[in-house]
Amino acid sequence: MPRPDHYKAQLVDLQAHLVRWQQWAVEKGEKTLIIFEGRDGAGKDGTIKRITEHLAPRNTRVIALPKPSDRQRTEWYFQRYVRFLPAAGELVLFNRSWYNRAGVEVVMDFSTDREQEDFLRDAPTFERMLAETDIRIVKFWLDISKKEQASRLDDRRSDPLKTLKVSDLDAVAQKKWKAYSKARDVMLTRTHSAIAPWVCVHTDHKKRARLATIQHILHTLAPAHIRQDVPAPDPGVLYVFDEDALEDGRLER
Repeated sequence: MPRPDHYKAQLVDLQAHLVRWQQWAVEKGEKTLIIFEGRDGAGKDGTIKRITEHLAPRNTRVIALPKPSDRQRTEWYFQRYVRFLPAAGELVLFNRSWYNRAGVEVVMDFSTDREQEDFLRDAPTFERMLAETDIRIVKFWLDISKKEQASRLDDRRSDPLKTLKVSDLDAVAQKKWKAYSKARDVMLTRTHSAIAPWVCVHTDHKKRARLATIQHILHTLAPAHIRQDVPAPDPGVLYVFDEDALEDGRLER
């Protein structure tokens, strides 16, 4: 794990590169969408905070939607998300996204088998449509071990400053670990594409994960003159999904 002083210096340098990238993206009218998925406790909130900390609020939006209303349940599934997509010069980060349908809704039976199958079929097409309108899409799956998740969920319950992170679903995250693993494997396999590939990040070491995630964002989205001195992400921490990861131990079982 990076030493605290070394980590801070690396983070500040990467955040400065993010600021430079956003200045360029606003000038060029770039439309950017970053999706964060992962198990409870995998570090989505903390990673997003470090990414957005010094970016322009006017051009940066973090979307974390509550459960759908009765009316929204009758809409086209993607409809509630479309209204939050980026316009020119905007960066939108989804802290959980339409992939709820392939994860928690599968494990908790919040949607039907047909709705889940329709989603797995339609999501790549929907994302292709977004890409064809020049929205650049980055999708992260934050992976965490069962032991580390248990530790972080216990910490949430005992730390008064983390009370707002506690969810009713925390109680079943460990009990339904295997069900979540199965849903994750299906989701990654069925919705990984060349246009919108899944990028997996090991998050047991939060600081390494944050640095690697920002490095990937810059290497994927920033022009050469901005990313040229940014180190490549550690391949032991971050990698583009491929089906071998389902069997070779890179994904937590």
